[in-house]
Amino acid sequence: MQVRDAMSKSVLIVGPDHTLRQTAQLMSARRVGSAIIEDPDGEGVGIITERDILNALGAGLDPDVERSAGHITWEVVYAGPDWTLDEAAAAMVRGGFRHLVVLDGDDVLGIISVRDIIRVWTGKPVAAAA
Repeated sequence: MQVRDAMSKSVLIVGPDHTLRQTAQLMSARRVGSAIIEDPDGEGVGIITERDILNALGAGLDPDVERSAGHITWEVVYAGPDWTLDEAAAAMVRGGFRHLVVLDGDDVLGIISVRDIIRVWTGKPVAAAA
């Protein structure tokens, strides 16, 4: 099976000026663990994850003041839609992360997460984290 068959095509996109609280609220409402950040002044497509927000809060940063732009991961490993799930899982293990942005050229097609891969490999839905 390929990444295109397992990825989430519904992607949350936030701007760099969203506060961490706004980003967290949008992620929570959509029940996703990451958001794409498109920053016209940045380095292209970046990602912010629940772990990035958790680390910022753990460091004592104010979620109502701190902007998502300060927590973007730009060193994103992008998956191609034709990658196998094994290739995606191996990239996640190597990089120590749980989400891959799926690109076709410069176009964001979706995001594949560890949950997506587990869901396909087990043939069962994965319960959302509490």
